[in-house]
Order: sequence, then structure tokens, then C-alpha cells
Amino acid sequence: MRVKLAGLRLANPVIAASGTFGYGIEFEEIVNLERLGGFVTKGISLEPMPGHKAPRMIHTAAGMLNAIGLQNVGVEEFIQKKLPELKRYPRANVIVNVFGCTVGEYVAVVERLNQAEGIAAYELNVSCPNVHAGGMAFGSDPGSLEYLVGRAKAVSTRPLIVKLSPNVTSIAQMAQIAAGAGADAVSLVNTFLAMSIDVETRRPRLTNITGGLSGPAIKPIALRMVYEAARAVSIPVIGLGGIITPEDAVEFLLAGAAAVEVGTANFADPRATERLARGLESWCRSHHVEAVASLTGALEIQGSGTRDQESGEQGPRKQGNKGPERRETSARGTE
Repeated sequence: MRVKLAGLRLANPVIAASGTFGYGIEFEEIVNLERLGGFVTKGISLEPMPGHKAPRMIHTAAGMLNAIGLQNVGVEEFIQKKLPELKRYPRANVIVNVFGCTVGEYVAVVERLNQAEGIAAYELNVSCPNVHAGGMAFGSDPGSLEYLVGRAKAVSTRPLIVKLSPNVTSIAQMAQIAAGAGADAVSLVNTFLAMSIDVETRRPRLTNITGGLSGPAIKPIALRMVYEAARAVSIPVIGLGGIITPEDAVEFLLAGAAAVEVGTANFADPRATERLARGLESWCRSHHVEAVASLTGALEIQGSGTRDQESGEQGPRKQGNKGPERRETSARGTE
């Protein structure tokens, strides 16, 4: 069940997603943290953030909407109070999610985290609005994404995973840009920008008006995006979006993911990650799969071998920038 990912050795390909697993330590009495492939902390910013006012999370059909507002204790308190507790689990892969409102803030957080011990890698949340670019999310603008990833990579002393926004025209293009700027891996997808309205009050159900949609409702779209991104880049792809069962995880692996992140499922079942890791191992055993890594990209397309039916191209495409793309989003409320 062991896999290698961007220089990391994971016990299995199941990782707990940011924003659904606290800082990790909160789950120590529920989940064996060292039996997971790893876990991603809440997004960490330069200064503490209180988040949005309630209501900031609601159920939807086959999913949930959240507008937490990236509430967190800030990088200093994280290093001083949260990270030391995780030293009790030396074999756990602690991946710290990083965000900011400016490139300088991202860089400052990474530089401060570089000085701390017990961190395996960083995951950049690029769905945040760039205050120097009219509020457009870093991950929705090719130029902003390239510059941010390049700056973060230049200062990082650890593997850098870029968590891509799905609120774009071409996820393959954005994956290529991240890879070209130095990302060691990409994770996708983050939540989809969405909203819900109470027809009785005629008001939005979230105080932030919009929020991030996650859960089983987004899985088919997320799976398609992982497939497209995995064919576009040579760096590892981490797939997430509505994974509930071991079979869901297998689908993402077949589509090209080297590992998966489990998010919304943690709200319904706090043991979801460990349960999925065990379930995936059982699935592999019952299907005579000796190495789970062999599932990555093993999708078979009927009637065309390994050739893509639409493009006719054999194997993964080379990474590169295919030109400008612009799409305004406001995803500050999601993690």
C-alpha cells in the first residue's frame, strides 16, 4: 500500500484534506495518524483569522456548502502550540496548507514554517483572492498562479503541492502552469463556488452569500478534472472531491491520481480516512492488485487502447503554458 509522492513516502495513498481535519491533533483519539498516508492541516495564514459569521456551513443535496472564511490561529501560534503536539507521531506526514492575500504573505508563511520541525510538505491554497489583482483568485489567473508558485518554490525547503481551483476554464492549463513554475505535485479539486437561497426569507443561507460546494455531488466533475490534469503534467496529481468509498478512491487512481484526499466524508464519519485506507487495501487484495501504485493512470479506454479517443494522443502530454485564461471567482470563504 506504500506509495511515493513528491519525495514523500506514504503508508498508503489516503490523505485527510485541509479544512476537514483540524490541525490533525484533534483526531488523535479517533484515528491512528500514523496509519494514514498523511493529513493536511487547516489553512495557515500569516496572522490569525476569525473566519466568517454563522451560518457558514449548510447541507445540500449530496454534499455541503461552506464559507468558513479560512479561520485559523496564524502561523506563529501554529508553530508554538499545534505543531509540538504532533511530535508524538513521528511517522505521520504532516502537510501544512498555506494561504495569503498577497504573494508576500504566502512567502512569509512558508519562510516561517521552514524554521519549524515536523512538517513533511506544504500545500498552497491558490483559491484565495489576490488583493493586488482586483480580488481575482490566484488560481484563476495564469500569470498570478505562475508568479505565486515560482516565488513560493524559491523559498520552500520542502516539497510544494499546489491545490488548484476548479473554477477555471481549463484545469489542464493551470496544472501545466503550476508544474512549469516548480510545483512538486498538484492537488485537485478545491471546492466549487456555489450558493443556496432560503425561499421563505428570500435571503442567502450563508452570511458570505457564496461558499464552496463539496461532497459526492462534485465527484464526477472532480474525476474528469483529475483525468485531464494527470494527462497534462508529469508531476504527481492528488485527487479529491466527493470520495466516500474505497471504490471512489480507485476511480481517482485509475484516472491518474497518485494519491487521494478525503474531505467532506470526515464530517459524517471522523474515522473516514482510516476506514478508507483499510477498505482500499481490502479492495486491492480482492482484485489481486499487488501494488496500489499500479492503479495510477491504469484507465482502459474501450476500442482505443491507451489512446485518448478525443485527441488521439498517446500517453501524457508535455507540460506547458497554453496561453491566457481569465475567470473571476471569489473563493475566500472556502478551504
